[in-house]
Formats: sequence, C-alpha cells, structure tokens
Amino acid sequence: MTQVMGFLETLGYFWFNGIIKPYSKTNYMDRISTILVPFDFTKASKKALEYAIGFVGRLDDIKIVLAYVSGNCNLELLPENFEKLEKEYRAKLKNKLEWKIQNGSLVQTLFDIKKTERIDLIIMGTSGIEGHEDKQHTNTEELVLSSKCPVLVVPDSYKEYNLAHIALVLGKEKIDDPEVLGTLLRVARKCNAKVHVLTVENKPGIYGYSKEEEQNEKAIEYYLETFYKERVFIKNEDVLEGISNYAIKHDIDLVAILPRNHVKHSAPSEGQLTQSLVQNSKVPILVLE
Repeated sequence: MTQVMGFLETLGYFWFNGIIKPYSKTNYMDRISTILVPFDFTKASKKALEYAIGFVGRLDDIKIVLAYVSGNCNLELLPENFEKLEKEYRAKLKNKLEWKIQNGSLVQTLFDIKKTERIDLIIMGTSGIEGHEDKQHTNTEELVLSSKCPVLVVPDSYKEYNLAHIALVLGKEKIDDPEVLGTLLRVARKCNAKVHVLTVENKPGIYGYSKEEEQNEKAIEYYLETFYKERVFIKNEDVLEGISNYAIKHDIDLVAILPRNHVKHSAPSEGQLTQSLVQNSKVPILVLE
C-alpha cells in the first residue's frame, strides 16, 4: 500500500477514505462570488450586512444580494429607505448592493433565491438567546438546521468585523462529507485566517487516535492547506462552555461547525449544539454544509 500511495503522489493524486483524489483542489479554490443577506432594517440584519461588507472589502468583486421578504407590515419598503442604505455603503464596496424583494416564508424564499442567484454563502443576523421568541431568531435556527448552503450567523452584539482566527469544532465522529471543508478553506483564504481545530472532551475516553479521527485529520490537512494552524483537545463536560472559553482565550473571531442533523452515513442528531451556539455565542458561527 505504501508503494501504491507513493506512486499516486508522483502522478499528483492521493488516497483518502478508499478514494483516489487529486492534490489540486480546483473545485474548492474558487472564491466566494455571491453572498445573500436577509435584510429587514432591524439591528440584527444591519449587523449581518456590516459583517458581509467587512468580509467583502472595498476592492473584491463579490456581489452582495439583500433579501427583503415582506410580511404584513411593509413600511420599510419606501424607496427612500433603500436609497439611504445604498448610499451609506456605496463607498465601501466595489459592486452596488442588489435587492430581492419577495413575499412568502423567509426560509423558503431564501432557498429559492439561493437557487436562482447561485449563492455561495448566507450571512444572517440573530438577536441571540434574549430574543428566543423573536421571529428573526426562530428563522435563523430553522435556516441553519435545514439549509443546504453554508450559513454564517452574526450576533447583533458582535462589536466589529475581524477574521484572523477560526475555530473548527469537531467531535469524534467521522466527517460525513469532507468536501464541505472547501467553504472553510475559501473563507480562510479570503481573509488569510488560521484555523484551530478544536475537540471538547466531554466524556471519558481516548481522543485523537480512532480510525475516524485519523481520517478526519487527513481531510483537514488536505482541505485546509497551510491555513490549518493546530489540533487542540480540551476537557470540559459542557461542550458549549468549552468552546466559549477557548474562543475567548485565543481571540477566536469565528466558530465553524459541521451540523449532524442530516448526515448521510450515520445517525443524525437533532442539532442541539448548533442551536445552542446560535443562541449563545458571542462570536459569529459558520455552519458548514
């Protein structure tokens, strides 16, 4: 097997999970080109837009599409409200903000827009646990648990855009589809951010040496390239607390997670950790899909 793997490397391929893969990751090197931001003029949606603008920057040719999904109250639809917003951010972006104004269910409408606009990333604001009964917060949870598109959730209490250090949270389970790490690579490459891979040891056992964890390590090294900084194991019975403490101690700007509520090859969970992070995190959460 060692000789076979060596021969594959000379041809520009490698062996991963029983599959021969090329070292060139052209499909995953494509940049993020279109970002969708649900926007209804609330504090949470404005925070999401500000984050998206910080991520895109002044010179990058990334399109931001704002989705206004109207309900019973459409006072915000006055033309001057849209014009004022566009004027406020015009100097900060290369491309003009685009609008999609539609009626219907917010989450389903976002899915529809994703299909027609070829969205690479959804950035959505949330009011956090204090606004648990808030419609915007409920929609955020529904979106991250059902979306087939990466969703970046920004707490409305988040102070200022920065993206230098990312924490990817992994359990002991095998990564169901390692190709979703391609989105994390594109985000890290865009911002030249380093990725810390974090596992919280919340139960007794040996961590880091199982077959599944070794396969995960190979996938991480392959997909994250030089942006992979370190592999970290910390002990804490409360996973959420462990993640939060690590994020504070190491100045983490973004926490990335792979939800297990609709995995392909193992039993799905109900997404409790994803929901808890969305509700409680003080830093943005990137839900990879």
